[in-house]
Amino acid sequence: MAFLRMEYSVTSDMASIAHRKTEFDDRRAVSISLYLAIVGYGVLVGIPVISTAWVTQLGFTEMQVGRVAGADLGGLSVGAVFASLLIRRLNRRWLVAGAIATTVAANGLCMIFVEYGAVLFLRLIAGFGSGIYTAIAVASLGATSRPARAYNIMLFIFAFSQAFELQVLPQLSINGIYFVFVAFNLAALPFLSWLPARASTTGLDVEVEEVDHTGQRSSTSVVVPAYVPWLCLAAIAATYVNIGAYWTYIELASLASPVTDPDWVGRVLVWASFLSIVGCLVATVISNRYGLARPLLITLVSHAVIVGMLAFGINNINIVISLFMFNFLWIFIDVYQSATVANVDKSGRYAALMPAAVGFGQILGPNIAASILGFGLGYGSVFLMSAVASLTAMSIYGYMYLRLRQIIPALADAS
Repeated sequence: MAFLRMEYSVTSDMASIAHRKTEFDDRRAVSISLYLAIVGYGVLVGIPVISTAWVTQLGFTEMQVGRVAGADLGGLSVGAVFASLLIRRLNRRWLVAGAIATTVAANGLCMIFVEYGAVLFLRLIAGFGSGIYTAIAVASLGATSRPARAYNIMLFIFAFSQAFELQVLPQLSINGIYFVFVAFNLAALPFLSWLPARASTTGLDVEVEEVDHTGQRSSTSVVVPAYVPWLCLAAIAATYVNIGAYWTYIELASLASPVTDPDWVGRVLVWASFLSIVGCLVATVISNRYGLARPLLITLVSHAVIVGMLAFGINNINIVISLFMFNFLWIFIDVYQSATVANVDKSGRYAALMPAAVGFGQILGPNIAASILGFGLGYGSVFLMSAVASLTAMSIYGYMYLRLRQIIPALADAS
């Protein structure tokens, strides 16, 4: 019975997750996967600027901005689900090529059709295409022997791309923003041959390396309960309800406050992105020493606090604290969550669903926030909702951690 396969106990003096090199560890494979992931998440990191452009250049209302952002990032979720269904059957290179073509076409049409209904539909299609190749890229990074390190590198580069977008995109027209997305998508096409076509494994298991009291090593393949990756994906979605709502409306909420300087807020958005770089370095040091789970639980509680503090009003001081700490801790959360899924799934099926969980959270977050604003409850209520979402993710991980401590201790505290 499946239940019996779930049970596992460490009988040796020490046990840890074994990390074996795969075809995805090749530098070219890592490079193209990193590039695709960064480009795929480009809209997500640029949402504060893009949201403002939709308001100021296209005349969208705050509620419409939430719907369009939700469509774009929701399309990412649907595309990732689509990719997860095909990633073990079809050539990854062809899937990525088709996805890039879809994204480029949708972004190009957004330059022509600027009505709300048309933009809503086209952003959904653009998100769908980017969701496919982002999912494949994230799954490929997760298939490396050291997924936490691969994701850390991704987020290190992500910090620079975020700073680039927040610095450059405000200088462009909305069509200029779409053109940037088109150009960066097309640049990936000549290098798709670097991406491994398929993964060599299809199972949901981990290899546990044990060391007994004599120092002798042995390896055991342990089947991971199917609920483990699903709990992780649910927590990722809850986390991105928080992130999606906060990141979509943070600039608009700041500009709506009578005690904040708009130029100051713009500069803070750019400089706060560099805290992600520090976050990458610190996250690695902490996870190497304490594993992934316990630091993640603490980080999610901290994230709830720094988001929720804005519910009581925004000024030049607390917006700096909130934005800086938000970006610093965001990296912790992404590294720990992504590596946790990748540790149990080298086939790519569940790892490919991570952008889907992100996108699903991004559907809910901006749309719940838009509804809150539509009811006239204000930005304070939006930030309270975001804090609750982060605490929900913490509760899910807390339950999962306690269960893994009982059945697969080496996985519970894996790095």
